[in-house]
Amino acid sequence: MIGWLSQNEVLIDSTLSIFLLAVSIQIPLRLGVISFASIGYYAIGGYGTAILMTQHDVASWTAVAASTVVATAVAWLLGLVIARLAGLYLAMATVSFSLLISAVALNGGSITGGAVGLYGVLGDITTWQVAIVAIVVAVIVSFTERGRLSRRFDAIREDPQLASAMGIAVARYRRLSFPVSGLLGGLAGALAVNLKTTISPESVSFSLVVLALTVIIVGGQASWVGALIGSVFFVWLPEVLQSVGDWEAVIYGVVVVTAAVLIPGGVVGVVNDWRHRREWAREREGIERLEAASEGPVVEHAASGAGEDG
Repeated sequence: MIGWLSQNEVLIDSTLSIFLLAVSIQIPLRLGVISFASIGYYAIGGYGTAILMTQHDVASWTAVAASTVVATAVAWLLGLVIARLAGLYLAMATVSFSLLISAVALNGGSITGGAVGLYGVLGDITTWQVAIVAIVVAVIVSFTERGRLSRRFDAIREDPQLASAMGIAVARYRRLSFPVSGLLGGLAGALAVNLKTTISPESVSFSLVVLALTVIIVGGQASWVGALIGSVFFVWLPEVLQSVGDWEAVIYGVVVVTAAVLIPGGVVGVVNDWRHRREWAREREGIERLEAASEGPVVEHAASGAGEDG
């Protein structure tokens, strides 16, 4: 087991960082906010950590914490500016933000390393420590997926006007989704650069947005479990498809399109639907048994009454 983990450490590292990034996109989506700003937060966290560690000799976890705070603060400011936008306008604004951050990284000279990026980010953060962080994030996010808070999220996403009429502070929830997303995205980038020891403009390009979105589409946007399933699937899929050569991109595209068309709720949505159908079938079976049990004495009494009349 330990040997297998050592052999696949790079894939495990990528899975954990993509999982955290996907969750950072998932939180706004659950509130009906289509935001692509997480890649910008990821870049801020990653580059901030790399700069602090390589140019200022800051300790790993201190650099991670500082960069995550900066990413969260930037996300909060961004939310104040664009939170009132919606739909395509909001999506384009967040895409522009991420492209702006990528452009700054590309043209940052010696500070960001330019097109080459920054290398030699050698810290003491291990895969196991990042796994623990991912578990903590999953546990915290799971509390937002149940109870009253989950119902509020659903109401805001499905019908914000009705949710507002019910007394839910729609604008406040949507504004708060930005710093939460910034915290998770920045944390993902900060931890990823420690595991990979390098970061470049190419690693924070728009292709990362596409990867994170496909992770959510296939896994499901309603739960952190979907982000985890999608992350495992798309990080490990290229390894499985190495033998098919040029067909890898075709298979990749077919999987994404099939998932988007046939299972819009993702793998988690399919599992939840199956579970709900089973629960409904059990409830129906129980009701039928109760009805049969209640009808039994009535039929028996009617039969005995007919015998007495005879």
